[in-house]
Parts: sequence; structure tokens; C-alpha cells
Amino acid sequence: MWIKNIEDYILYEDKAILVCRKPAGIAVQNAKVGSMDLESLLKNYIAQKNPGQIPYVGVIHRLDQPVEGILVFALDKKAAAGLNRQMTGGQIAKTYLAAVSGKCKVKQGTLEDWVKKDSKTNTSTVVSQGTQGAKKARLSYEVLEEQEERSLVKIHLETGRHHQIRVQMSHAGMPLLGDRKYNPEEKFDGQLALCSTELAFQHPVTGKKMKFSIKPEGKGFEIFL
Repeated sequence: MWIKNIEDYILYEDKAILVCRKPAGIAVQNAKVGSMDLESLLKNYIAQKNPGQIPYVGVIHRLDQPVEGILVFALDKKAAAGLNRQMTGGQIAKTYLAAVSGKCKVKQGTLEDWVKKDSKTNTSTVVSQGTQGAKKARLSYEVLEEQEERSLVKIHLETGRHHQIRVQMSHAGMPLLGDRKYNPEEKFDGQLALCSTELAFQHPVTGKKMKFSIKPEGKGFEIFL
């Protein structure tokens, strides 16, 4: 993924924070050699606006490389501390849209599992409670629309585990379109159909409630949007 003009992806910016849309295919930070990541692009953008100053871009939360969606970054340490407190306290609300294979038997519900990450394979697995290294994962979902053996699902994360939506939805029999990692039988040839479509938080300086929303652009959503 190559971003020609980062300004096209910025949704909001002031002296303390920057909110932007991350397209699918680009890493938030620490991209592999030869690839640009979003953090570096934003630092370059800020450095060009403020020559001679070392840019500060605080990463508050992340999205996996194949996932598109909204992210907020801090532009100074005070803002970073405030946003991190909200993140730790569960005060930053994130809503996702996912397109899943098939029609969901249960149209609305809560999934609560214990998941364990395997760093060697970069995957997570649903395991039994009490398994060493496992963490509780919880999300709620609602089916918004069904068409041609696909379902559009709204998801609210209550915890933030590695690949949480992907592994929990697959385990529940609702694998995401394009997710060949957790659904090896996947036939869909597009990108992972997962987008962080809404983000709400309090401005770390002014205290004002901030809310942003976008529409997914991935191929898997075309039938619904």
C-alpha cells in the first residue's frame, strides 16, 4: 500500500491530536524494510509543516495491517498521557463493521472467550479458561443486513486482544470475508472485510467529546454500501 498524499487521509488536526483514516495494507508503525508505515508518514508530514522541530507522534492504539479504519494520534506528551488514560480506562469507544461469510444464525449477541496469542505464527486461538497465557476477550455484535450469503455486522469491542474480532467471529462460525488466516477455506479474493468505522473519545486538552465516522472502502462491503 502506498499513500501519495497523507493529507487526503487526515480527518481532524489541531495542536494536540491528529485523527486519520488508515487504509488497508499499511502498517501503523514498524513496517518491514522498504515499506512506509503510518507513523513515519505522519512524522514527515508534521516535520514539513514545522521545519527545524522534531515531530512528536504518539501512537495510542493500532489496527492490524490488513484492517482499514480510524486512528487518533497524540501530537505532544500531555495529549498522549490523556488519551492513554482513556484507552486504559475503556473510555475510547471503537465501533467496527465486518462483512462475514454466510448468514448468522444468531442476529445479535455477545461473544466471550479466552484467547491465546502465538507469536511464532502471529495468530491467536480460542482456548479453555485457565490456559496459561490466555486472556479474556469480549465483544458484542449485531447483524445489520444480509445479502447473497453474506452478512454485514456491527461490532463493539470491550477488550483489545490480538486479532480479537477475527478469531472470535471465526470461532463462532462467522468468519470474515477475506480472512484466509482464520478461514483457510475462504474463496473471496478481496482484502479482509473489517473496518474501524467509528471512534469516540474526549479531547485530552479541552475535554470536548470527539466522534468520527467513515464508510468502509473494501471490496467485501460493496454489496451493502
